[in-house]
Amino acid sequence: PPYDEISTILVQNYVNRMYIGLIGREPIDLEMERDVALLEADSLSFEIRLAVMNELMTGTDSLDGTTYRTLYFEKLYTDLKARFLEGASDAILNERYGLARGMAITDSLNGNWEGYAINQANAERLLAVLECPVDLELEEIDVREACARMLWNDIYDEINLNSLHFVNAAFDDLYQRFPTQAEFDVSYDIIEYNQPNLIFGFSANDKPSFIEALVWNPEWEEGMVRWQFRSFLARDPSDPEVLEATDEFLLNGQTADIQRYIMKSNEYAGF
Repeated sequence: PPYDEISTILVQNYVNRMYIGLIGREPIDLEMERDVALLEADSLSFEIRLAVMNELMTGTDSLDGTTYRTLYFEKLYTDLKARFLEGASDAILNERYGLARGMAITDSLNGNWEGYAINQANAERLLAVLECPVDLELEEIDVREACARMLWNDIYDEINLNSLHFVNAAFDDLYQRFPTQAEFDVSYDIIEYNQPNLIFGFSANDKPSFIEALVWNPEWEEGMVRWQFRSFLARDPSDPEVLEATDEFLLNGQTADIQRYIMKSNEYAGF
């Protein structure tokens, strides 16, 4: 389109969508004026769009004591919880962690070491979920590991009450599809009976190894692309879009790579 004819209100709408999509809040007046001026001064080029996005994803300026980068990873964490844990709040996660930790301490005092091991492991898995935003920001984990943590905790188990529901939900949440009958049969035996088998070329014999096989399957990358398209454009990507966005994603393994691909487009911008 002729970018010099695009109204300022459309540019403002674009900036507003970027802020909400990436850091979970609207821009303040100063931020709106600054970013609109940047975009219009460079004729809304793709390069300047990416520059504005990158500042929101990686900027270290202080905003009421919180940087853009921190807000970005907190928003990603919130989106992952919405995807896998039905938006469970940190208050619920902390409450569950406290209960599991308390039960583990009680078991240790009573000499119930088997119960201690089970409850302590539950507590550690819940704590791992709570630590996702900080670990992602510090690059101690990537989004692949964050997805695995979202699947391996008792809240996800409670949402998906048994092995049948767990298998279907894991495929749907990760790949945006349900398993084939053959995939389901193998997966169910691994989860329900700890029966060793191959799934997507990986050997698995319990729930942790099953989850690891799912997130290391190349289809996981395609599932991430489809999730982001549905989140930002409310539609599924075409096959060429899947290939292009996946290629971008594979460069660094960061969700931001898919987001840049989508959010720089005229479709997302509304131009």
